[in-house]
Amino acid sequence: RKTMGKPPVDDDIPAEEQVRILRKLFDRYYGEVAEEGTFLFPHAADTLGALQAKGLPLGLVTNKPTPFVAPLLEALDIAKYFSVVIGGDDVQNKKPHPDPLLLVAERMGIAPQQMLFVGDSRNDIQAAKAAGCPSVGLTYGYNYGEAIDLSQPDVIYQSINDLLPALGLPHSENQESKND
Repeated sequence: RKTMGKPPVDDDIPAEEQVRILRKLFDRYYGEVAEEGTFLFPHAADTLGALQAKGLPLGLVTNKPTPFVAPLLEALDIAKYFSVVIGGDDVQNKKPHPDPLLLVAERMGIAPQQMLFVGDSRNDIQAAKAAGCPSVGLTYGYNYGEAIDLSQPDVIYQSINDLLPALGLPHSENQESKND
């Protein structure tokens, strides 16, 4: 509130304590509603399954608060595909900083240059560039209303399953989504 030129919510409570209380309330509310309206884009689960079946290790990086990531992945039935999951609280600096991607590479025992980062936002592409990872930008998803090509990923795909032929795998035609 101070940054926005507004007075504190309560002058008797220090600003840091107000932030802590409000974050706790937000986390409680977010934990109750995180799965509502969350869905997989078409071909997401079958593409992840095909990549895993090929023996490719898969990691996931999100800026979502860490406590909510595992339950959300379980609800979407995709937790089984990822050997490494990094949430927003697992690193000091979130995307677009490279820290989360560098942590994934470290935990997988590979160099960042050996990792392909697939994302749908400028923060994803900026993080990949900063970490030295090749990047794939998807044309749908969360990107602040901007076209993904403005972020200049190495490759742009219309669908996540467009990744499969590039890796010598058949293009999946199954469409699934989970809407709660």
